[in-house]
Amino acid sequence: MHSDNVKIFSGSSNPKLAESICKELGQPLGQIKLSRFKSGEIYCLYEETIRNCDVFLVQTFSHPINEHMMELLVMMDAAKRASAKTINLVIPYYGYSRQERKAAPREPISAKLVADLFSAAGATRVVTIDLHAPAIQGFFNIPVDHLTALDLISDCIKKKNLPNPIIVSPDAGRATTAEKMANILDAPFAMMIKKRPEHNESVITHVIGDVAGRTPIIIEDLIDTGTTIVNVVESLKERGALDVYICATHPVFSGPALQRLDHPSIKEVIITDSIAIPEGHSDKFNVLSVAPLLSDAIRIINEGGSLSSLFKYGGV
Repeated sequence: MHSDNVKIFSGSSNPKLAESICKELGQPLGQIKLSRFKSGEIYCLYEETIRNCDVFLVQTFSHPINEHMMELLVMMDAAKRASAKTINLVIPYYGYSRQERKAAPREPISAKLVADLFSAAGATRVVTIDLHAPAIQGFFNIPVDHLTALDLISDCIKKKNLPNPIIVSPDAGRATTAEKMANILDAPFAMMIKKRPEHNESVITHVIGDVAGRTPIIIEDLIDTGTTIVNVVESLKERGALDVYICATHPVFSGPALQRLDHPSIKEVIITDSIAIPEGHSDKFNVLSVAPLLSDAIRIINEGGSLSSLFKYGGV
């Protein structure tokens, strides 16, 4: 695809992914200047015309999340004032998605707040991957193209021909995704029951399913501090499981997550490049690119067609 009416620009969160998307599409990456004033305020300047163009802004919500979110809002405002025809947000990882409901009195629903901010700033469409809660799509009054990396991850696991695999959901919230993956791989699945005494802390209380002598494949939407994953791995090993494979779309990796995941009982960590991870990481990390998936979605949005054609095993 090459179109003078389609312009793709990258924020500062994951420029390598934006470059890969453009390479897949045969489009040049748009020229944009992003800088900071001494006070920390964000400055944006499009260095080429975008009048009457379909603009795609690639920005993922990696650390520092609030900085990247504000940068995206400034990019949107500049595009709107430069007379862009449409402003399409390509947000591989949608931050604040874990705050999609009130779990206690007097809490915010921050995922809805972020959706309102983007709508108010002039977004025409949002393209994202593996939302923590699919219902977040309903927080927007504009189209949300919700993609999934499940096909990509499942195909990677299939090629390994693992002995006696069992798909493990680390909590009840991932059970539906685990069941889908189990069906794809024709494997049984198990589920962990946990409680959370604090944010980013979890305690495994029960394991539903027989994991003894099996190769567990844990499927998650994201890995943050790695605490939950390590607790799950150790609980599985206590019950006689073999070494564990971890699968997750979004490598948020806060704090000492990289060190925690270099656990002797973790055989491999399969993630995507929805968030850039530091160079020099452990050989256990297998990074799959979502650039082909996102580029195909952009092509379909521009040329027409069905996004469901991108899902080999069904969407999310």
